[in-house]
Amino acid sequence: MHKVLFALTAVASLSATTLSATADDFSATLSNYYETAIASWANDPALISAIEAQNAARSGLTQADIDAMDAEWRSEVGAADAPIIQPVLHNDAADFLRTRVEESGGVITEAFAMDAHGLNVASTSMTSDMWQGDEAKFTETYAKGPGAIHLGEVEFDESTQTYQGYISVTLTDPETGEPVGALTVGVNAEALM
Repeated sequence: MHKVLFALTAVASLSATTLSATADDFSATLSNYYETAIASWANDPALISAIEAQNAARSGLTQADIDAMDAEWRSEVGAADAPIIQPVLHNDAADFLRTRVEESGGVITEAFAMDAHGLNVASTSMTSDMWQGDEAKFTETYAKGPGAIHLGEVEFDESTQTYQGYISVTLTDPETGEPVGALTVGVNAEALM
């Protein structure tokens, strides 16, 4: 009995080590993909101007306002009439992001940009909520300033039936160097392996 328990413990330990090593290896792969395929367009004027316009329009929002907008967004997910979601999916910045997804040949599965509050500005597809401000994709980027990058863990995505990782970065105004928002790019982990 002790030999079986020891063997199972050893296998579980080996599996955890292997998974950890794989996660570390994939972080390096994500980081490399960011540098070679995303960094060149991450601070594109189409994204920056859309974010700055939304920052100006929503500068006086309170947390209660943000929560109400997020609740409205959630109520519209999957609905035919979605007046708060549609402008985020159909604007020049969203079109810019969709083009980057198409050009990736299946490596990038989705992309969305957020303003200084963590609210969606442009997205290639519908997100489950509008406010990303309480999630690592925002708190580990925009809140940390220019140059911040957050690599999310690889997780199985039910909607695409693939394993995905996320790359999130702070977006900055090229003239001032100040952060204006953040960008998250979903990457098909299987395509990069």
